[in-house]
Order: sequence, then C-alpha cells, then structure tokens
Amino acid sequence: MTDNDRPLAVFDLDNTLADTAHRQRFLESKPRDWDGFFAAAPQDPPLAEGVALARESAGECEVVYLTGRPERCRRDTVDWLAAHGLPGGRIWMRRDHDRRPARRTKLEILHRLALTREIRVLVDDDELVCEDAERAGFTVVRARWAAASAALKVAQEREGRT
Repeated sequence: MTDNDRPLAVFDLDNTLADTAHRQRFLESKPRDWDGFFAAAPQDPPLAEGVALARESAGECEVVYLTGRPERCRRDTVDWLAAHGLPGGRIWMRRDHDRRPARRTKLEILHRLALTREIRVLVDDDELVCEDAERAGFTVVRARWAAASAALKVAQEREGRT
C-alpha cells in the first residue's frame, strides 16, 4: 500500500496537540494581541494524549494537520511538530487574511481531501468543527484533554483567527 492509498488521520494543532494555555492571556486583552498569541506558539508544551494518538494513528494512516493558524506561522509549526516527535505530514493552514470561522474553513478542506482519500478520523478540540464534521459524515475524536478557553472559542468562531 502506497502512502497515497493509506487513509488520512487529520489532526488539529492548538489544544489538540499543543497546549495553548500559557498564551491565552494574549486573547483576553482588548484589542486581542494576535501577533503575541502566535509568536508564543513555539513554546507550547505538547499534550500527551494528542501526541500519543497521532503517533498511534501513523501506524495505519497518513497523518496530516489541519489548523486555523495563519500561513505566516508555518515555519514555527513545522519546527514544533518535529521538535516533539510528531509524524511528518502535510500541514493545511489558513491563508493569512482569511477570517472565516474554523468550522467553515476546516470543513472545506476536509471535503476536498475526501474527494481522493479516505479520511479515517478528524481529531479536533473545537466543538463546532466536530459537530459539522460529524454531520458531514466524518468520524471525529473530540480532543477534550486540554483546558477549555472561552477566549479561544470566540476567536475560532467569531474572529476566524485560529
């Protein structure tokens, strides 16, 4: 079986693989400090449950990453994944000025991927993304191992930032 024949395991990053708790303070100020929020991402500690699931999934699936992080964060994201021993895989990121809700941008990419590949699972912490993905017929694992953040939830849904 070639890599192109393997099913995909799709993983979110923030609060699924990476613990963003230390940078939530940037979202609690008015106006929100998005530059500070994303600049602090390289210091995110890994979330053991998500990392273990990604590594386990790599046995049967090709692991890919689907994040609401903007494209300008790609280098930091690639370096973070490698530093924490996560499986190599394509990273789908938000265009820098795309402010649509995460559930919309992520579902568009999932549908595009599903045209040519089986998606075995989506692992994400965003409840709205999970609900929409399930309604669309995708198998979902809800990443409930990180502390919930009201500021991040607003950012994901209303501000289209992560």
